[in-house]
Amino acid sequence: MTIIIYLIPVALGLGLLGLGAFLWSVTSDQYDDLDGAAHRILIDDDVPLPTHTDASE
Repeated sequence: MTIIIYLIPVALGLGLLGLGAFLWSVTSDQYDDLDGAAHRILIDDDVPLPTHTDASE
């Protein structure tokens, strides 16, 4: 029963740590553009390779 004296502060500390990490990620704009990354994979921005012409041919 005395273990609960240690478990409650540990659980509260981990909860506050998780809340702090979430609030930090919100304030540092980690969730700013959720659709951009999903649409970026569909954009074809490959540049074709240049054709090499030899002067000797």
